[in-house]
Amino acid sequence: MSSMENQKRRISIILVLLSWIFMVAAMAAENTLTVPVNVGVVVDLDEVSGKMYLSCIEMALSDFYASHAQYKTRVVLNTSNSHEDVVGAADAALDLITNVEVKAILGPMTSMQATFVVKLGEKAHVPIISFSATSPSLTSLQSSYFFQFAQNDSTQVKAISGIVQNFGWRRVVPIYVDNMYGEGIMPFLIDALLEVDAHVPYRSVISQSATDDLIEIELYKLMTMQTRVFIVHMMPKLASQLFAKAKEIGMMNKGFVWITTNGIGDRLKAMGSVMNSMQGVLSVETAVLDTLKLREFKTRWKRQFQQDYPEIIDVELDAFGYRAYDAAFAIAMAVEKVGNAGFGFQKGNASSFKSTDLGTLKVSQYGSNLSNALSLTSFRGIVGDFSLVDRQLQLSTFMIVNVNGNGVRAVGYWTPENGRLMKQLNSTNSCNVSGFKCDALGPIIWPGESSSVPKGWEIPENGTRLRFGVPVREGFTEFVKVTPNLRTNTTDVTGFSIDVFKAAVELLPYALPYELIPYAYPNGTSAGTYNDLIYQVYLGNFDGVVGDATIRANRTLYVDFAMPYTESGVVMVVPIIDSRTKNAWVFLHPLTWDLWMTTLGFFIFIGFVIWVLEHRINEDFRGPPSHQVGTSFWFSFSTMVFSHRERVVSNLGRFVMIIWVFVVLIVTQSYTASLASLLTVPKLRPAVNDINDLLRNGDNVGYMTGAFVYDLLKEVKFDDAKLKAYGSMEEIDDALSKGSANGGIAAIVHETPYMKLLVAKYCSKYTMIGPIFKTDGFGFAFPKNSPLVSDITQAILNLTDDGLMTKIEDKWIKKDSNCKDSDGNFSSSALGLDSFWGLFLIAGIASIFALIISVTSFLYEHKHVLMPPDSGTSKLKRIRTMFEIFNEKKLSSHTFRSSRHSDSGVGAQDHEVKALSPNNNWPESPQSCINHADTVSVSSRGQASPETNPTLELAITVQETH
Repeated sequence: MSSMENQKRRISIILVLLSWIFMVAAMAAENTLTVPVNVGVVVDLDEVSGKMYLSCIEMALSDFYASHAQYKTRVVLNTSNSHEDVVGAADAALDLITNVEVKAILGPMTSMQATFVVKLGEKAHVPIISFSATSPSLTSLQSSYFFQFAQNDSTQVKAISGIVQNFGWRRVVPIYVDNMYGEGIMPFLIDALLEVDAHVPYRSVISQSATDDLIEIELYKLMTMQTRVFIVHMMPKLASQLFAKAKEIGMMNKGFVWITTNGIGDRLKAMGSVMNSMQGVLSVETAVLDTLKLREFKTRWKRQFQQDYPEIIDVELDAFGYRAYDAAFAIAMAVEKVGNAGFGFQKGNASSFKSTDLGTLKVSQYGSNLSNALSLTSFRGIVGDFSLVDRQLQLSTFMIVNVNGNGVRAVGYWTPENGRLMKQLNSTNSCNVSGFKCDALGPIIWPGESSSVPKGWEIPENGTRLRFGVPVREGFTEFVKVTPNLRTNTTDVTGFSIDVFKAAVELLPYALPYELIPYAYPNGTSAGTYNDLIYQVYLGNFDGVVGDATIRANRTLYVDFAMPYTESGVVMVVPIIDSRTKNAWVFLHPLTWDLWMTTLGFFIFIGFVIWVLEHRINEDFRGPPSHQVGTSFWFSFSTMVFSHRERVVSNLGRFVMIIWVFVVLIVTQSYTASLASLLTVPKLRPAVNDINDLLRNGDNVGYMTGAFVYDLLKEVKFDDAKLKAYGSMEEIDDALSKGSANGGIAAIVHETPYMKLLVAKYCSKYTMIGPIFKTDGFGFAFPKNSPLVSDITQAILNLTDDGLMTKIEDKWIKKDSNCKDSDGNFSSSALGLDSFWGLFLIAGIASIFALIISVTSFLYEHKHVLMPPDSGTSKLKRIRTMFEIFNEKKLSSHTFRSSRHSDSGVGAQDHEVKALSPNNNWPESPQSCINHADTVSVSSRGQASPETNPTLELAITVQETH
């Protein structure tokens, strides 16, 4: 029995062990089970680059699953060769979708191949992940199943335009491949160049299958043009042909500038010996941060690549290889996020009439899930952070490199954060694309091993001379004169404008071959107006206009002008007349009326002040009222000729007279000088001072034949009948001499340089008034955006600074030897109050000051009259008494005391006082008696007796009783 139980126990233990072993095995089997996911790869395996990218993808998946062994999905690569063909890429993609049922496709390599493959992916709901197709045109497909992991070409145009602006180049010629890859960047590139004021005069388009002969023909065409700055945008294979041929024909020499996009820049290291033909080239390259992780990866990749392809040597990874590596990482992560659900395909709806592979294309059931997972994928990639915005890789930093020797050298960077160039990353020394020219790049070795910055353009040595049109006119040939040379059957062009242009060309830092061609018919007459000549430049018949062409707004619509080399503005030349006054009242003209009236007023005022200060103490200013008034005015006015005989005895009066005599001296001397000038010196003034005077008077006005001044005169409402055209200075002189009333003109209106020449010749007859209209002067015209504009402008500035412009002007614009310099400004010679108001102000202040002191002293001396102890007297009586006292002599004055000391008694003294002056005919007032009584009580020491005040009070009382 026990043996049976032991046996059962052993069987139970065995069953438990077997169950545990089965469960562990089942769990182990479950953990080791993975779901394969087919992913297609479309690359050009006939190219080394295709093999490079495939190797990076395979290594990426190996590294990914080595670090994520627990993931249940495994990406299985299905590679197909596109054979460098658009159709081949489409066929490979179609085969992978239809037969292999891949869930995503990595590739294809080019933008042309990607266009059709993306449409297949959209139809089959299969994500297409391109790591090397960069054309901006691909974004127009607007497919939710297309992922552009490569940097879009449009992101680098700001970096390129920054280079162009940094060196001040104004014209650029792009050279690009004739396909979607080449054309896709052009709109963005041209817009960026226009933002920095650089223009594209020509586009060089080269076929992808172009032979060396075709490339050579195109390069020779570029050599005949003036532009020397080229931007190359094509794949490395075609670029190798281009640069090899450019070096062969001499286009890699000094003076040329070559800039390549990152389509070439990112593959420079893989171009090998071709770099010998690219010395001095500037290239935009995707900046890759050199980290320890990246160096380890490159070492492993190179070892693995040499094992897989031992026949290929000296291969270097480029930025697209790093993108391929990150693309494989991203697809593996997205596949894992979607999970291990079935990745089946559903058959498409075939047409009932015809069935083709495209018509029966299967549709992935989980393509949309995989696309969403890819859009949200982000991680730390092999060369930095990896994240997508609208299924495109975010902007990255670009590095500007210079090809030298067998390698490249970084000379600057462009970052998307601040959109500017800088010598070093995170440097503060940078250039804003919208700012002015600055130096934000390191030293560059240019083509021809030159260290000097090329100017960006030059006149081709094997090209034709520049053809500059010259205006032909009959009058004012001092500016431009065209003379046929019958002996040599040529035309001689001379004049002020021609000499200025020749002098400017001589200052250019390069040779400028040109010829001056008169704009005339075969018979020598002018072929049109100045506007017609300017338009010929716009049409391309001339390379510019050299002559006396005025800078006008309507003309700048068709050409660009260098800076003006003459004075600006439109002036009016009128006859001058002698304005010397020859009439009986000429003596009034030296002074203006305000000065006459001010002087008269001050004569009266000074006479009054002297009377106030002197009449109480000076017998010369005493007598009847009329006599005092007459004496005061006589004294004041006689100072004008310094013939006054009256004495001034008070110190205040003498103070006033000192200042007044000085004022009179200055005024009389100025009057004498001005009157002499009016009577002897010719006074020339313009017959007309303003153009509005001509309008009001209805005078005739002249202008130069064919000049734009006619339109200006019409704008200010001149009648056609009053406007007359002339062609030469002699005709103008004759018309001005006749005058408007005799069939001539009252004024000639034209530009300053012409009228300056006219006045220089007839300086004794005419003068300039104005400017009456604003213009910008004469300038040399060139085609729009011509680089000659800035160079000629700089040369004209140098001519002006060096004084050469003045010498040329003196040579052609000669003044009459009898002419004196005149600025044409005429004003009245009469002296005004503004020249003397300071003197009158001083005299007035001094007089008022003296009056204040005199009146204050008088009031203080007789304050007992105004404020007596007995307040019964009315104020009116007291004020009247004060006036009466003020009118009497001040017997206490030293002028009267000296007379009294010579008499023996009071009677004699009184008699002497009355007889001091023969003018003393004034009848005595009652107050006189009081004054006489006061004098009796004055002691010999000149002190008043105590009885004076009571006597004065009594007199006031007696007067009040009457």
